[in-house]
Amino acid sequence: MREIIFDTETTGLDSKLDRVIEIGGVELENHFPTGRFLHIYINPGDRKVHPDALAVHGITDEFLQDKRSFAEVAQEIVDFFGDGRWVAHNANFDMGFINAEFERIGLPPVASDRVTDTLALARRKHPMGPNSLDALCRRYGIDNSRRTHHGALLDSELLAEVYIEMIGGRQAALGLGTAEAGRKTLVEVEDEVVLPLGARPRPLAPRISEEDRAAHAAMVEKMGAKAIWAKYGA
Repeated sequence: MREIIFDTETTGLDSKLDRVIEIGGVELENHFPTGRFLHIYINPGDRKVHPDALAVHGITDEFLQDKRSFAEVAQEIVDFFGDGRWVAHNANFDMGFINAEFERIGLPPVASDRVTDTLALARRKHPMGPNSLDALCRRYGIDNSRRTHHGALLDSELLAEVYIEMIGGRQAALGLGTAEAGRKTLVEVEDEVVLPLGARPRPLAPRISEEDRAAHAAMVEKMGAKAIWAKYGA
């Protein structure tokens, strides 16, 4: 399975009026980085960078003056993503801008079933939050010290690491590596690695004494008929 972990920077927050000025993406194949990446700055035409957006990403109008327009880079973006999944943090925001840019130049929108939102994944996995990219980097021990400003490529690289952690990709990779090293003792089942278990030559000795059983029974009797232990006993 091919996925592109990507991020955009924009002139502002309104996808109908504001424009994409930077896109970065890194390619994963079966949840492993391939080393291929995309990074493009884009001239937004007559749309100026809003001061609030500038404070976030630091990309100035002057810097963008000699960059190509979205129409000039669109095919490069389409070719890089290909038939892969589009994976972004708070994907509704990024896809709103991407699809607005595609619409302006007559390209079809990216279907929602091709998009994965890592923010939604994080909220399901960590419902108490916080689930910003910085917070997830801290949670998973990922070094984000270079992130003094938002940047599409750097944020994509960090998000790729977070995404792999969230879906257990590193643990799966470790297991598969162990399976390769010990093929005679481990059995590989699709993406899982299991030990072939047999019957014990001698049963384990009981760990609960008769005194323990009697004390537990007395405690349950004191708790009354509604005790959950009574239901297990039944």
